[in-house]
Amino acid sequence: MSTEPPETTENSEPGTPGAAAQDGAAASGSGGEGADGTSTDGEDVTGAESDGGEGEASEGAAQQSEAEAELAAQRVERERIARRKAERAAPVDSGAKLSGQAADLLAAVRAVESGAKPTATVFSEPEPPRRPAAEPARRPEPAPGSAAPAAPASETVESVRALLTEGGAPEALAAQVAAALGEGAADQLRADPWQLLRIAGVRPEQADGFARALLGAEAGPDDERRGRAVTVWLLEQAALAGHTALELPALTAALAQRGVPDADAAVQNTLAEGEALAFQDALDEPGAPARQDEEADEGEERPVRVLVGLERYALAEESLADGLGRLINSAPKQDGSAEDWEREAGGAGSAADLVRAVAGHGLVLHTGGEASRAEPAALLRAARALGLRAWAATAVPQGKERFSALLSGPGEVTGTGAELPGVATVAGLLSGAEGPGRDADGAFDLDLLVLLDAPQLDVETAALLTESLPDGARLVLAGDPGVLWSAGPGRVFADLLAARICPQIASRRPDPGPLGELVSGVGIGELNQVEAPGKEVVIVPVRDAGEAVHRTVQLVADSVPRAIGVPAGQTQVITPGHGGAAGTRALNAALKERLNPGPGRFGGFDPGDRVAYSPAPGRTVPGQVVKADAEGLHLSCAGEAVVVPKERVEQSLRHGWALTAHQAAGARWPAVVVVLPGDAAQALSRPWVYTAFSRADRHLSVVHGVEQALARAVAEIPAKPRTTRLPALLAPQPPAAG
Repeated sequence: MSTEPPETTENSEPGTPGAAAQDGAAASGSGGEGADGTSTDGEDVTGAESDGGEGEASEGAAQQSEAEAELAAQRVERERIARRKAERAAPVDSGAKLSGQAADLLAAVRAVESGAKPTATVFSEPEPPRRPAAEPARRPEPAPGSAAPAAPASETVESVRALLTEGGAPEALAAQVAAALGEGAADQLRADPWQLLRIAGVRPEQADGFARALLGAEAGPDDERRGRAVTVWLLEQAALAGHTALELPALTAALAQRGVPDADAAVQNTLAEGEALAFQDALDEPGAPARQDEEADEGEERPVRVLVGLERYALAEESLADGLGRLINSAPKQDGSAEDWEREAGGAGSAADLVRAVAGHGLVLHTGGEASRAEPAALLRAARALGLRAWAATAVPQGKERFSALLSGPGEVTGTGAELPGVATVAGLLSGAEGPGRDADGAFDLDLLVLLDAPQLDVETAALLTESLPDGARLVLAGDPGVLWSAGPGRVFADLLAARICPQIASRRPDPGPLGELVSGVGIGELNQVEAPGKEVVIVPVRDAGEAVHRTVQLVADSVPRAIGVPAGQTQVITPGHGGAAGTRALNAALKERLNPGPGRFGGFDPGDRVAYSPAPGRTVPGQVVKADAEGLHLSCAGEAVVVPKERVEQSLRHGWALTAHQAAGARWPAVVVVLPGDAAQALSRPWVYTAFSRADRHLSVVHGVEQALARAVAEIPAKPRTTRLPALLAPQPPAAG
């Protein structure tokens, strides 16, 4: 491992990420991405306020150079916006001349839509009051890639627009409100103005102002409608933080923080209206096996916890538990004799245990790093040799390409097409755009599904996948348990590993080289010094955020291509948050100016720009701008052509030279530059560092300004807990043998 002197990666000296900070790193501040990679912006249950998506560092701790860098980034952004406005021929959007509360409300909604600022998360650990932005935790959709819903009727939109104007809210929200509330939206909103909280980015105090404008003195904090709306809003915020439900005491405490006088009554009213569901989950003694209800002594009271959750997540977890139980308790389809499976296992090398487990079980878990993916590949080849209709699915298109290369091993017939049969993305599999298609019953037309990147599964996606498997099919969930959890609610893979209800095969194939050694140490809480004779790992100490941006651009554009041989187009920058003087926005502005300068003629983008495309909430696909025309912005995403309509560019695209770790999860690049400015210290955790460092194939540069906070995060800060019901729902399943 090397510590880079100024302006070059050559003539490096050995060091460690933790020790490098002693050579001149900046003081630590506060961070942006939570321990599990979800947003930590907004408020927590203690009511502490933060700047969320704007991502400014603590005012008292900010150094002058950091402030200057932030101002410079803001000037670049203002200039870009000014150019875009000057070049647009279209009329100015409604709401552009708003001021005061209406302008603030519109800005908040647009910030959430564009990903610049996530909605507040209120059920996270208490944090310092101001911290840089995390990547936005976006609300997942039940069927990623599915067609967008039909636009609301124009008369509905117009009636909502008039009502918003009457209440002092920006009329630009009319289409969103109409889509959220449906037919009769204006009447619903007039009857219950707090329904405005259904729009992402709207906060309770803003909805309160709208309600007072419409209802006058009738709008008070004790209004039943307000209590219900705030309860649902809090549950939505919890979902954005990864929880599928909340314990009742946490929910009532949060309601009290929001000025709801009778929190218990608010929860009961919400349940009575069917806007949320309540559950009682039995609590067994730690380490004791889960008891069936009939095992309890008559009259004995078992400790329980009361949970409250939104129906969509409750139904998803119950459906997922049912589907997993069906796989566990059903005999797999008999494809080949035991002798045939054993013969294939004997020739599968390190994948032998995985092949044997899949032979006799409908659900198998496989854990390991990047090198371990060779084992699911060997399993798929063995399954095909036995005549099974076997498919693999990855989280992102780039992962699909990499796994396809693993599948084309010696003797594998891959055909002449550009896409290797047998590999799809999860989104493509569910939408039907990729994969084997579905049979007459609507189930996937396959016998074996190997699902890679399993830690990225949220409960809704996992439920859709298990529901789609035919009877007798086998499912293998494979992934690295050390990486960040899903952007959507739930922790499916971690809950299943903890439940121990099916075979678990832990790969013994280590990731090779200095990078593999470094990442393996991080996974067990150790930030080790590694020998890197080929400059596989380089540490770049920086004093402040301005220097971090400068050194990052120099690394990507000059040092890494010259010293390592990896071109700028194959180097990915990863940083904890979007905001701040060294967040993705500032880094992308600086990298664009150096690598692909241009006026941003189409929504701020030019041909050749690297982008992060979000085709659906919770999904990020790296790509590159090819051209723009009347159809929209044309992208190339992992070799696939994508057209983004003009009206969706601002909402679903951002520049992609720099990403957050959660956006980068599931993909890898030849070279990665991880940027850790001083104000990112509070964002760091072991899963974040593990995910960021493990995205590199050949070279990792760490732009280091957090002093000892990096080593402390690796050693002491695990993933933030998430409240889910899946463990309790899986408890009736008997433990797996062995």
